[in-house]
Amino acid sequence: MSAQADRGIGPVEIVGAGLIGTSIALACRRAGIEVLLSDVAPEHLRTASGLGAGRAREDGDVARLVVVAVPPDHLGEAIRAALDAAGPETVVTDVGSVKSGPLAAVEGHPAVSRYVGSHPMAGSERSGPLAASASLFDGRPWAITPGGGTSPDAVHAVERLVEVCGAVPVRLSPSEHDRAVARTSHVPHLLAALVAGTLAGAPPQHLALSGQGVRDVTRVAAGDPGLYSQIIGANAIAVTNLLAELQQRLDLAAEAVAAGDRDGLASLLAHGVAGTRAIPGKHGGPLQAMATVWVSVPDHPGELARLFADAGESDVNIEDVRIDHDPGRPVGLVELDVAADRATALLDALESRGWDAHR
Repeated sequence: MSAQADRGIGPVEIVGAGLIGTSIALACRRAGIEVLLSDVAPEHLRTASGLGAGRAREDGDVARLVVVAVPPDHLGEAIRAALDAAGPETVVTDVGSVKSGPLAAVEGHPAVSRYVGSHPMAGSERSGPLAASASLFDGRPWAITPGGGTSPDAVHAVERLVEVCGAVPVRLSPSEHDRAVARTSHVPHLLAALVAGTLAGAPPQHLALSGQGVRDVTRVAAGDPGLYSQIIGANAIAVTNLLAELQQRLDLAAEAVAAGDRDGLASLLAHGVAGTRAIPGKHGGPLQAMATVWVSVPDHPGELARLFADAGESDVNIEDVRIDHDPGRPVGLVELDVAADRATALLDALESRGWDAHR
């Protein structure tokens, strides 16, 4: 490893002070790293600077690491511009959702060995610098996708950035990354949007029956349509291939339902169960057998805090929490996911403290 790689990664320049860019800037500032900010929108620069994410880049500033965090349609151009303007040892990375396209856009550039694609798997339905957080990436996977001729020192600099941001590095080739995000992010988002679209013109009496299930399926559909059309469109090959597989399954499902083929339908549903079990469990470990305890919680200040305090007294670890609101009463139904062998202990503890709970 060269002396350059040992000197640290600052100053870091963030090109694009939106949600992701500003969150990276805040994480770097949390670690005491100097941050330079640039953005075509002056209001984003003012907001990010006001949040303490860094200062506006000035002529003569030279960053050791440039992070390009612009919308997908502008990634290739922005990465090339960053390489053109970079110092002789400056490393450039981007945080776009697709990795093959940006690498192809800089192929042949004289400084391409100092470009490393990357992609933090974190975000929000919200956008802009006001939605940013220094802890956005804590514990989250962050793909690092070097090309064939990428400098090891450049890869090391991006790995240091991932470490500073509290994320977990995952090394993939650009093409493998694009297939992975099509499966785990892009196609699920597209399908969530299609399901949510069936609700847009639904009669009010239908929507009155909405429960947590439809909210779970459609939550990510609230993302910015302009941004996600760019993201999904930039990964066209991987997304199209996966949609073709899904089309076959949709056809099978339609045939099974129309024909009353319960066995065929059960087979498709069982395949879905197998898919849920393939998702890594807590901290990336094996999927743990879980059970849900439902608790009715009055919609008053302090009730959730009281519930969590009582749950804490039970010495049962809460693995996940969801809240569904009863449309007919001022009550929320809180779903507490716990290890299956601890559900009875939690239920007994909550009932002994006066909570209306059931499994």
